[in-house]
Amino acid sequence: MKNNILIAYYSHSGNTKKIAQLISKETGGDVLEIRPQTPYPQDYDAVVEQAQQEIRAGFRPLLAEATGSLEQYDMVFIGSPNWWSTIAPPVATFLENTDLAEKTVIPFCTHGGGGLARLAQDTEKLCPQSVLLNAFCVYGNGSAKAHEEVSAWLRDIGVLQEG
Repeated sequence: MKNNILIAYYSHSGNTKKIAQLISKETGGDVLEIRPQTPYPQDYDAVVEQAQQEIRAGFRPLLAEATGSLEQYDMVFIGSPNWWSTIAPPVATFLENTDLAEKTVIPFCTHGGGGLARLAQDTEKLCPQSVLLNAFCVYGNGSAKAHEEVSAWLRDIGVLQEG
């Protein structure tokens, strides 16, 4: 287990949080929840409308707290729900305001049927001086197989040793 790993994530429904916690359990990494200053509505239709407008406009919401220095971390997992084929706006804010140069960045996402879409490419655009490893995506919260799938992915990308 490495102590220089951070798992930063935004989760609206709790699915991405579950995956972040599984990654932390497997890697021993620290967890950082990315929270917008103004929370998104819980009503599905309202959050859909707001998020679509924000993504189209390139809006970056203010975050509830500053990230601070991440210099102690070499590897940063970035988790987001798939919102209209890209990362959620709070994650974009985090990536734009955080120096991840020369760090290994590993995207992961939860989705409701859209898969990974452009999340890895959009993360890479916001982290041009980082090394990106293969992303992980899972439908919903991954149900009972999530732990096995996360472990297999972490082994595939070389974060965990075969065991």
